[in-house]
Amino acid sequence: MTIPRAFLSFDFDHDEVSKRMFAGQCAKDSPTPFNVSDWSSKAALPQSQWENLIRQKINKTNMVIVLVGRYMASATGVTKEIAMAKAQNVPVFGVYVDNAGPSSTLPIGLQRNRTVIWTWPNVGNLIKQGMREGKNAR
Repeated sequence: MTIPRAFLSFDFDHDEVSKRMFAGQCAKDSPTPFNVSDWSSKAALPQSQWENLIRQKINKTNMVIVLVGRYMASATGVTKEIAMAKAQNVPVFGVYVDNAGPSSTLPIGLQRNRTVIWTWPNVGNLIKQGMREGKNAR
């Protein structure tokens, strides 16, 4: 069985700690195994270079997990990453972090019915679902 690979999309300015916690706990706490690599750009890049780099990284994954924090409305890069994933037929779902919840603002392109409260069973169910969708359904 192939272990799914996930790209984490998050608000770099507000949810870096949540990203580290999510990525660090996924290997030991998730009932559904999946890998998260640190796909973040390591340096500020010109916009077109950043877009090309992120598009390539998303293409190498099975799904994009959007960490939805309280300040998601200001995270324009997240909206671009969601659009890139959809253009490449990569499944996208969200996980609420940092005291965000069902009434929090979602980034454009992320569906409310594909965004869950952060529990590992919830995340595991969406990973299983994502592995049957989009480019993974081949």
